[in-house]
Amino acid sequence: MKRLYLSDTDRKIGGVCGGIGEYFGVDPTLIRLLWIILAFMGGTGILAYIIAWAIIPQRPKF
Repeated sequence: MKRLYLSDTDRKIGGVCGGIGEYFGVDPTLIRLLWIILAFMGGTGILAYIIAWAIIPQRPKF
């Protein structure tokens, strides 16, 4: 089963964009650009990133 996790390998701050990119099979750079655009549009990108960082779990270490 496919699950969304914070990225361990492709992280710049918290691993949110890397994890979303891995989940959807998209380049994380595109996800980061979307976050930056949202951040400049009233600050919603910053708030959304913080919420996603708090909600998305870490990948379990086996």
